[in-house]
Amino acid sequence: MGTVGTGAEEIGGERRHLINVAYRLLGSVTEAEDAVQAAYARWYGLPRGRREEILSPGAWLTTVTSRICLDLLGSARARRERYVGAWLPEPLPDRAEWGQAGGPGPADPADQIVLDESVDMALLVVLETMTPAERVAFVLHEVFRYPYAEIADVLGRTPAACKQLAASARRRVSVARPAVTATGQADVVRGVKEAWESKDIPALVGLLNPAAVMTADGGGVVGTVLRPVEGGARIAQYMVAIADKAPGLELLERMVNGTPGLVAQRAGAVVTVASFDVFDERVSRIWVVRNPEKLRPWGGRSG
Repeated sequence: MGTVGTGAEEIGGERRHLINVAYRLLGSVTEAEDAVQAAYARWYGLPRGRREEILSPGAWLTTVTSRICLDLLGSARARRERYVGAWLPEPLPDRAEWGQAGGPGPADPADQIVLDESVDMALLVVLETMTPAERVAFVLHEVFRYPYAEIADVLGRTPAACKQLAASARRRVSVARPAVTATGQADVVRGVKEAWESKDIPALVGLLNPAAVMTADGGGVVGTVLRPVEGGARIAQYMVAIADKAPGLELLERMVNGTPGLVAQRAGAVVTVASFDVFDERVSRIWVVRNPEKLRPWGGRSG
């Protein structure tokens, strides 16, 4: 998990990796940053002699970060029971776009996250259904290829038990996510954008799976549906109704968590980010994030 040495440059160089681990474990950029900061605080809180005894600072920091995330996941369910409406992971912009919008100053933690299939919104939503231990075992082994012996140190369980947890998590992923291809997703999302802009309900219905589900996250801060909207026809009607009630919105095609999505802007400010799961050339799931606290990495973006 790391290399020998305790230099400040080496320790600081682990931050990007730790942010990547923590975001996949927590689904929140802000919480990931807090977990990594807490891990570094523990590192620098160790006596100098103790730090020098640690052969792999990167491994130590990863273990501590993962344990902090495990604790946060354990309390997350109680916190999310108090959350207004559905809770969705924080969406991430394409790194190149973020770099253009971020301007001078320290890098945002979102800019350090590698956008691959392990941060696909569909997978992050499935990860939310797992137990904390399953999620840690799955992310560390399946995404970052850590051996079960090291995961056992994080979870306080045997390697065999960690292997079982990862296997259980893989079954959840395979059941919840059938063989989905990304081929043509951009075309489908573009079609949704054009139909939404023209308020063409039949066209929208044609692009949506009849059993499609749309989930929105406003966090009680901005208005949105509190329960999922089910059925392609109902979703199409809802989208057109929103277009009628929200004049001045500009829809843009953007990469969201590494896959084609849509962003809605008003006066140059991002107010909504939508992710899509496309299967068999139709949209099966839509995840809409409107909570402004989760849109911080998108702030200030212009068309």
